[in-house]
Amino acid sequence: MTERVKFFLLHLTFSSFIGLISLLWFFIIWYPYPLAKATGVTHLTLILFTINIVFGPFLGFIIYKNGKKTLKFDLTVIVLIQLSALFYGFYHIAEGRPVWIVYNVDRFELIRKNDIVENNIKNALPIYRETSLLKPAFVAAEFSKNTTERNQNMFDEVLGGISIAQRPERYISLEKVKSKIVQRSQGLASLNQFNSTNKIESILKKYPEADGWLPLTASVKDMVVLVNKKQERVISIVDLRPWK
Repeated sequence: MTERVKFFLLHLTFSSFIGLISLLWFFIIWYPYPLAKATGVTHLTLILFTINIVFGPFLGFIIYKNGKKTLKFDLTVIVLIQLSALFYGFYHIAEGRPVWIVYNVDRFELIRKNDIVENNIKNALPIYRETSLLKPAFVAAEFSKNTTERNQNMFDEVLGGISIAQRPERYISLEKVKSKIVQRSQGLASLNQFNSTNKIESILKKYPEADGWLPLTASVKDMVVLVNKKQERVISIVDLRPWK
């Protein structure tokens, strides 16, 4: 085995390891199924993975040549390009990751890190001022009891498209709105208006305790949140459509 092939295999193995760890982190921790589909991050992630697995090792294989005076410099440049692409992609994927799943009036809203409006975040409860580096959490949003602030929030939503679900100062525990979630939830039969019977049956087999649902609005594809009305609890987010 030549030195070039040895270097290529070593480079490919290391790049594959880093890529695999990144993919596992993205799709298990930051974008647990089906949130990757809801946010449309899969395409960007696969591009990042391809650059690191294919571009780096194969370019190194082409350039590698024993005795070449600039070999170390050339390989260093390739590795730096790889790392730059990795950090760039990692940063944007991190900024766009779901951090809160917020119940708001009659639906849930998927809030990404870069969706959050931080103007008044100092007024939020301490647990809602920082976003987790792990999975997104369920919370609820409520309108301000201050008439001026409430009207301003409504004005911002109508004209600026800024939902109160994007404002951490409006967050409260999901436990406080359990009865509202039950009241607003729809029967499972209504899902047949927007999804095929086979898909509904396939998904509901996994969640036999589900007896209702609410919409989940997301940046790319809206989903469904299954609930158990009797126990007043959220069960799971599933890849079904809440409307046409």
